Amino acid sequence: MPNLLGRITFNPKQCGGRPCIRSMRIRVSDVLDMLAGGASRQEILRDFPDLEDDDITAALQYAAAVSRGHTVNAAE
Repeated sequence: MPNLLGRITFNPKQCGGRPCIRSMRIRVSDVLDMLAGGASRQEILRDFPDLEDDDITAALQYAAAVSRGHTVNAAE
């Protein structure tokens, strides 16, 4: 599986500096909350038409890395 963490961006002037998807105002936590709530990838992509399937995978990779205690250095 390719490493997609480069899709996760941090900008202190956007969304309170929380991790976002590709500099959009879509927070990683929004995607993860939807998945945890039972939404399918297709539903998330329909709700956020600017997202790509790889963005959802990137959010999952980010959550996995953080849960292992890794620091993620992503793009700004």
